[in-house]
Amino acid sequence: MDAQRGLSSRRRLLLGLGAPLLLGAAGLGYVMWPEGEDAEKVRTDLAPLNRRFWTALGDVSDAHWLGYDIDESDNERSIPSPDSRMRLVGVAHLKQGTANRIMRDPAHHFEVGSLSGLPAPLKPYIPSSAAWKQSPTYDKVALEEGLDVVPSGTFRFDGIRDLVYFDYTFLYT
Repeated sequence: MDAQRGLSSRRRLLLGLGAPLLLGAAGLGYVMWPEGEDAEKVRTDLAPLNRRFWTALGDVSDAHWLGYDIDESDNERSIPSPDSRMRLVGVAHLKQGTANRIMRDPAHHFEVGSLSGLPAPLKPYIPSSAAWKQSPTYDKVALEEGLDVVPSGTFRFDGIRDLVYFDYTFLYT
C-alpha cells in the first residue's frame, strides 16, 4: 500500500508542477504566434516598390512603407470581394538629384504640399522639416505609365533630402 501511495504522491507533484509550466508555455506560444499580414507592420523591402514605381521614380532606397488591402474586413460575415483595393503608402530615398530633376520639369507645376492620411506607424520615418512639393499633373502622368487600369495616388517630393512620399491605391484582381 505504501508503494501505491508513493506513486500517487509523485503523480500529484508532477501534475502540480507540470500544469502551470504547460499553461505558461501555451500562453507564451499564443502571444508569440505570428499572425497574418499586419497592415501596421512597417516594411523596408525595396523590390515591390522598385517594380511598381521604377518608370516614374527610378530605383528607390531606404524605404519605410505599408502595403495592405483597404477593403479587407475583420467581419467574417462580410461578402468577399473578387477584387481588392491595395494601398501602398510610405517614404523612400531617390538617387541623388532625382527629386529636383522631377520638380524642374516644365510640364508639371509643383507647389508646396502637405501629407494627409499618414498612418501612425510611418510617422517616425517622416522628417518633420521636410519641404514637400506636389503636382497633380505629375501624379496623373506617373500613375498612367504602362498600366491598363489607372490607379489613384499622389507623390510628394522633398528636393533637399531626395525623398519621395507616395500614397498609392490600385485594384488587385
